[in-house]
Amino acid sequence: MPEKTHAKTGGAERPAENLTEKLVRFQQPEKTLRYLGELPDARLAGLFGLDTETYRTLLRDFDDRTRDTAAALLKDPGFAERADRLPFRPGQRIVALGESTTADRLSWFSILRHLLPDGVELVNLAVSGSTTTQALAQLPQLAFLRPDWILCMLGANDAQRLGRVAEAAGTRLVSEAETERNLLALRELAGRGLPAPDRWIWLTPSSVDQERADAYPHFRRAGIGWTGEDIDGVAAFLLGRPERTVDTRRATAGLHLDDGIHLTLDGQRAVTVALVDALARPSEAEAEAETKVKAEAEAS
Repeated sequence: MPEKTHAKTGGAERPAENLTEKLVRFQQPEKTLRYLGELPDARLAGLFGLDTETYRTLLRDFDDRTRDTAAALLKDPGFAERADRLPFRPGQRIVALGESTTADRLSWFSILRHLLPDGVELVNLAVSGSTTTQALAQLPQLAFLRPDWILCMLGANDAQRLGRVAEAAGTRLVSEAETERNLLALRELAGRGLPAPDRWIWLTPSSVDQERADAYPHFRRAGIGWTGEDIDGVAAFLLGRPERTVDTRRATAGLHLDDGIHLTLDGQRAVTVALVDALARPSEAEAEAETKVKAEAEAS
């Protein structure tokens, strides 16, 4: 089914994605079928009904689009200066935990890859459709990776409502209390191996276009939906945590695909900008340390 929404790359309008392209964009079977071992491109292409070269061409196109988006951002001297202040260094490994917004092959994490110097390794563990409960199952793999930084953007799928119709709000897939418990467990268990506590970064779920989400025919047939209030609840919990949290909701307002949940490339670009702007500023601990150094220098 063709999408009505068009994506932009470097200011140029692109044709709407078809269903196969959208599936390849958001679904990575190699992540959910790890028990089968490493899957060759020919096998992965077949799962989408594609030949190997067409599949590889699609992957290259997605990568080109994120590279072009990063290059366009860096043309702004102010943004380029902030990107240079990002705390990620060559030799470090950055791991992303998340769901479809991060698993997206046009995601903010994919754009970030092209903003960083060579030698910084980025590993995307995000899985489309993942809840915080399912993300906990990734802890053994996370421990094996020994990341230097963890960027975590979860909670949107927890807030999915089952049996949502006009006259009924429906039941959350994962309760609010369980979401908070899972997020705290992820932080506690996965964060133990980090070199420093401030290397755990939260990103709030992106905004929801309530009208589009409620009208989207596939959601209506399945009896599922999302509400902005639930997303705001997850965001409020994260913003109340001591770790640094990037609020993505305002930046992504109005930048959705037809379902009102997933982001356009412009939406992913906005998340990237919000992340860079937040991380380019010193953390509270860094600011305090800098103030202390300046005070000691003035005293001497």
